[in-house]
Amino acid sequence: MNLFADIRELVVAELEALMASGVLPPGLDLAAVAVEPPRDAGHGEMATNAAMVLAKPAGMQPRAIADALAARLMEDPRVAGADVAGPGFLNLRLQPVAWQGLVREVLVEGARYGRSSLGAGRKVNVEFVSANPTGPMHVAHARGAVVGDALASLLDFAGYAVTREYYVNDGGGQVDVLARSAYERYREANGLSPEIAEGLYPGDYLIPVGEALKAMHGDRLLDATESEWLAEVRVFATDMMMAMIRHDLAALGVEMDVYSSEKALYGTGQIESAIERLKGLGLIYQGVLEPPKGKAPEDWEAREQTLFRSTAFGDDQDRPVQKSDGSWTYFAPDIAYHWNKVTRGFDELINIFGADHSGYVKRLKAVVSALSENKVSLDIKLIQLVKLLKGGQIVKMSKRAGTFVTLRDLIDEVGPDVVRFVMLTRKNDVALDFDFDKVTEQSKDNPVFYVQYANARVNSILRKARDAGLDVSDASLSAAHLAHLGHEAELGVIRKLGEWPRLVEIAAKGHEPHRVAFYLYELASDFHGLWNKGNDDDSLRFLQGDTAKSLAKIALARAVGVVICAGLGILGVTPVEEMR
Repeated sequence: MNLFADIRELVVAELEALMASGVLPPGLDLAAVAVEPPRDAGHGEMATNAAMVLAKPAGMQPRAIADALAARLMEDPRVAGADVAGPGFLNLRLQPVAWQGLVREVLVEGARYGRSSLGAGRKVNVEFVSANPTGPMHVAHARGAVVGDALASLLDFAGYAVTREYYVNDGGGQVDVLARSAYERYREANGLSPEIAEGLYPGDYLIPVGEALKAMHGDRLLDATESEWLAEVRVFATDMMMAMIRHDLAALGVEMDVYSSEKALYGTGQIESAIERLKGLGLIYQGVLEPPKGKAPEDWEAREQTLFRSTAFGDDQDRPVQKSDGSWTYFAPDIAYHWNKVTRGFDELINIFGADHSGYVKRLKAVVSALSENKVSLDIKLIQLVKLLKGGQIVKMSKRAGTFVTLRDLIDEVGPDVVRFVMLTRKNDVALDFDFDKVTEQSKDNPVFYVQYANARVNSILRKARDAGLDVSDASLSAAHLAHLGHEAELGVIRKLGEWPRLVEIAAKGHEPHRVAFYLYELASDFHGLWNKGNDDDSLRFLQGDTAKSLAKIALARAVGVVICAGLGILGVTPVEEMR
């Protein structure tokens, strides 16, 4: 049940009736008509922009449209008030029974409440993390992992068919650096002093790789030349790094459906096939690029290269795909990888990138538009940095990683649930402060605790009710006499529950899982407020002397728990039933 969608259907039906009767001109496009919560709750429970968006195409004053629409809406038994404000905004109030019935719907639908058919089974690929397989994941990777996984869950909840994918960057020079770094740890395992030259990876995390190489090869590789051991050590070290990354992702509750390898694109014809696709569309040519901004002409050597005409799709400049010496640019395998995703039949692609990849956004969007002939969309979410704080000070680097704090460090410190929720307390493109002191305190300022505490309170109510001999099964509660939920504080909580289906669709459309975290905090705040009012007003307590009243109030609490658990499920956070 989506009460906002139901009332929008009512508004649209009455507008169509006004067109049919000649009050409004026929054929008006009603697609932009919306029904949503008003910005100021004092103005009503719902508001529609119908008169404002239709005034110009109808050639009428918005207030005249609003007055006519208000009169018709008042004939519906669900509508208690329809007030025209300002130049033509229409604020609505519903009869309490309309809101009270929502509690029953939540209990009947259970975990299905708020699920949407918005996606209609469209296939979406969410590529996220995709960290280089050269070491453990760090805190910025953690944020990208949480955003990507929560977004995938949100889209699934909204009716999309979602594939989670990790692109393993194992085809570039960084994996050669990994192999050389691991080889030094192999030498160390054989009793020699490692030579960690500048440019190699110094972290202790490679010590187990060196020991594993020794266990497999003994000292056989010590006298071998680099050309003899490089390829084998590269594969071995990459596999061990990916095993570590998978293990850390699992600790965060992230499971990928697909791992794709960059290396697998080379020598298999996939890059050539993608470039031929672009050639066939007339988008590949030989040319010379302008010098980069800031380069003096004498510092710039003009070279003819194979270029992709990405400016035809909104990019700032055309992009090289093959160098003058015939080797592929870094962009070429990216083209092939995205062509691979297009050919797998996805309707939408979403990439979760670190903020340092902002320069790739336009070119990748251009190439997906070109390869799919504008049939497949690509949305790229950039993840801003995370600053770790403790005692007001920035947390120092990890000894194990050498240069950064790892995801595993973070999980070991506060647990995966806290990591996941906190990473979604800001929009992805806004920097985030992860304050260890805040996330461990039990207060309203700690959003993780605040939401979990609301769910724990719901379960406390249910336990006490059972102890009192009440049947608080969902079947029993859904049959409660909900007219007892008449206080404004109770109706306020129900109205917030009514926003959940609408919130899910808005967040899914915008690819914004942080909206779920924000909503849960607001719902928890409303519920805690109701609980606290019960300390001063006995009529608002969840357990009453009258069984019928008790069941109605417990039904409301249980409905809050249903929605909190559904929202936390999207975020990948385990609901807490009892606070300790």
